[in-house]
Amino acid sequence: MIADRGYDSDRFVHWLEERGAIVVIPSRKIVKHPRNIDWHIYKERHLVEILFLKFKAHRRFSTRYEKRAYLFLAVALPVSILLGVA
Repeated sequence: MIADRGYDSDRFVHWLEERGAIVVIPSRKIVKHPRNIDWHIYKERHLVEILFLKFKAHRRFSTRYEKRAYLFLAVALPVSILLGVA
């Protein structure tokens, strides 16, 4: 699970770890004992954010015409191929 600092709560992190997830969430700056994370994996989060910024340049994604997940995926895959991501 890769997320930003907004998802850094002990309760949430423990919940993810109980389910077998590898947590890559940096600790907030005010924490006394920060969590060690793999920063190389965390930087991949940026690539996903860039992809969604490219998606949102198109009206179909910014207004979210496809309300169901399988329809959204059916449109997202060809667009990602056209953008050269997939």
